[in-house]
Amino acid sequence: MQSPADAKSVQPNFLAKTWALVIKEPVLVILIVALIALQALHPKPWASLPGLIDWQTVLTLAGLLMLTKAVELSGFLMWMAHRVVHRIHGERGLAFLLIGLAAVLSTLLTNDVALFAVVPLTLSLHKLAPLPIKRLVIFIAIAVNAGSILTPLGNPQNLFLWQTSGVSFGGFVWALLPLCAALMVMLYALAAVMFHNRPLDLSGDTEAHSVDIPLCTVAGIAFIAFVVLADAHYAGIGLAAVALGFLLWRRQVVLKIDWLLLLIFVLMFIVLRSVAALPWVHHAIASLGLDSPLKAYAAGAVLSQGISNVPAAIMLAEFSKDWRALAFGVSVGGFGIAIGSLANLIAVRLSGERGMWGPFHLISIPFWIVAAAAGAWLV
Repeated sequence: MQSPADAKSVQPNFLAKTWALVIKEPVLVILIVALIALQALHPKPWASLPGLIDWQTVLTLAGLLMLTKAVELSGFLMWMAHRVVHRIHGERGLAFLLIGLAAVLSTLLTNDVALFAVVPLTLSLHKLAPLPIKRLVIFIAIAVNAGSILTPLGNPQNLFLWQTSGVSFGGFVWALLPLCAALMVMLYALAAVMFHNRPLDLSGDTEAHSVDIPLCTVAGIAFIAFVVLADAHYAGIGLAAVALGFLLWRRQVVLKIDWLLLLIFVLMFIVLRSVAALPWVHHAIASLGLDSPLKAYAAGAVLSQGISNVPAAIMLAEFSKDWRALAFGVSVGGFGIAIGSLANLIAVRLSGERGMWGPFHLISIPFWIVAAAAGAWLV
């Protein structure tokens, strides 16, 4: 039986652990509190909540986490990082390269997949040479949001608007090209100011970097196959094959992924879609009268700041048929507050750095303001 003294000691210990969780995972805590509040004010059957989750996205995310972890454990990223830092001699040049790589990959592989390739590479580079890692990850997050604007494959909201618009692939790209180009010019101009051209310190690069070739090869082939399956809406089959294969062969690949990130994504879908479904939210949007391109654009840019750009695109499509204005709006809405795009959350989580939210918003919010003005002029 627990003594009163033991009970007193347990309470501070519990509070300390709770506070540590809040400090380490503030987004998770906010989502849990928001879910409890929503259920208290506008209750839904708990059994109905899983229906709000985009399981295709969650399963795809889980598969990508495993495959990128496999690539990381193979040592390939450190091997590549070793070669990159010896060919680029300044921080600004490295920042330009990573921004361009992230943006280009995002046009074809989606913004999330691009992050899974570029952020781990950046972290590997940081192990070889001291880098402003927080700033680099923030710029990479902005780069994938800016680059993914260009094509229907770049992000989920583009795919949705492309499918509902009926426009051709080339027509979609041509329509979004001006905004994408303007944002990339802005991003490179900002990077030129915020990254100095001081030489990279390679004093830490003293070890040989070997690669587990079998693991790297299997991960690379599986990565391509998984992306193809996920694009065909068979992410569940792909995930089952990847998870089972690695559990039998290299179980640490599955055990060491960021499981909390998956939980955060699940809660984000439930909370954000619950908010989007509130009657007063629908009424407020309907009362805006989105009968002009500029109004539709502004609604997308602003609403994304509260419920993320994918739910915003889905919701606003019910009130406006101007797909181009909506695409411009929700694309710009991916900047600003971190929740504007789920890619922002992935970038911050992959960085593993504490205290990222403050610096992130110091850069992303001003960028959103300027981007919103540029987008409004283009619309």
